[in-house]
Amino acid sequence: MKRTPFAHWPCSVARTVDLLGDWWTPLVLREAFYGVRRFDDFAESLRIGRNVLTQRLNRLVEEGLLEKVPYQERPVRHEYVLTEKGRDFFPVLTAMMRWGDKWMAGDEGPPIVLRHETCGHATRAEVVCAECHEPLEYEDVRAELGPGFPDRLRERAAQLPRFTHSNPH
Repeated sequence: MKRTPFAHWPCSVARTVDLLGDWWTPLVLREAFYGVRRFDDFAESLRIGRNVLTQRLNRLVEEGLLEKVPYQERPVRHEYVLTEKGRDFFPVLTAMMRWGDKWMAGDEGPPIVLRHETCGHATRAEVVCAECHEPLEYEDVRAELGPGFPDRLRERAAQLPRFTHSNPH
C-alpha cells in the first residue's frame, strides 16, 4: 500500500508526520539524544535491520536533522551528529515521553526519568505559552490561519468550524 505524502500540506503537524511518521525515525532520534552516534551502535541499541536503519539515517541527514561526520579515514566511517534542527526535536520527544509516562507506563512508573542538570531535579516536558508562560491547555487554545497558509485555500478554510469557533470543543 502506498503512503499518502503530506510534505506539502498546509499543516505543520502533517508535514512533521510525513518526515517522522514511522515508528523507527523517532526512536533513531531518541538514541541520538541519548548520545548514540555510530551506525553499529544505533543498530545494536534499537535491534533494527541495517537496511531500515540506513534508510532512516539517510532521510534524517537529507532533512537536516542529523549531519554525517567522518571519524575515521581508512576505511572511511561516519558518525551521525544532531544538527540545530535535530536538537529542536527534543521538546517533541520529551512531550511524547510525558504522555507515554502518564498513559502507557505500568504501575511501577516510567521506564526512564529525565534529570535537569542545571537544577538537579527530575523533570518532564511541559508545554507553556511563549508569551505568558502559563501551561497550554486544550480548552484555552484556538487555531487561526497563519501567514504560511496558501492563499488559494484561505477562503474555503476560513469557513471550517476549527477556524470559526473560539473554542474547538
